[in-house]
Amino acid sequence: MSEGPERYEADGKMSVYHERQRLELCAIHALNNVLQQKHFSQEAADDICKRLAPDSRWNPHCSVLGTGNYDVNVIMTALQSLDFAAVWWDKRRSLDTLVLRHIHGFIVNIPSRISLGLLSLPIMRRHWIAVREVNGLYYNLDSKLKVPAVIGGERDVRVFLQELISQGLCEVLLVVHKDVEVSGIWLRADS
Repeated sequence: MSEGPERYEADGKMSVYHERQRLELCAIHALNNVLQQKHFSQEAADDICKRLAPDSRWNPHCSVLGTGNYDVNVIMTALQSLDFAAVWWDKRRSLDTLVLRHIHGFIVNIPSRISLGLLSLPIMRRHWIAVREVNGLYYNLDSKLKVPAVIGGERDVRVFLQELISQGLCEVLLVVHKDVEVSGIWLRADS
């Protein structure tokens, strides 16, 4: 496990911010990675959970063990607090209809194997990852990766997302500014 976020040089330009996995905090890491800075902590996410379910004995938006495992409602509420929106992508549509220049990034929920040290168990859980463009290149900012993984350009990110979608049990959230969500300019007008 990593001690904290790190920055990686991207062709000598702005560095790429990348938080590594800790506990079950992948939703927080995905939020911070897509925003490219630390905005959210476990305490902030727990506060959101309490606001979403103030009268619940066991909060349905996070782990009962207090280790994280936050759901999509926490992610959406966190983004709204910063004037962003999460648009749920309809996987029946072609990714070619996305206007990538209006999309801040992606948060993707994928199945992931549980690991105990070097031992990978045959049990699947849900895991949040971030995908974001920095200096003209898209990066896979999965908190389980040791370093950010370069995906490539616009065509490459569409292929990457389509591969995740085609594996099934994958959900894609488009992270856009609130005004972009309202205007709908994240989607080609002819689609």
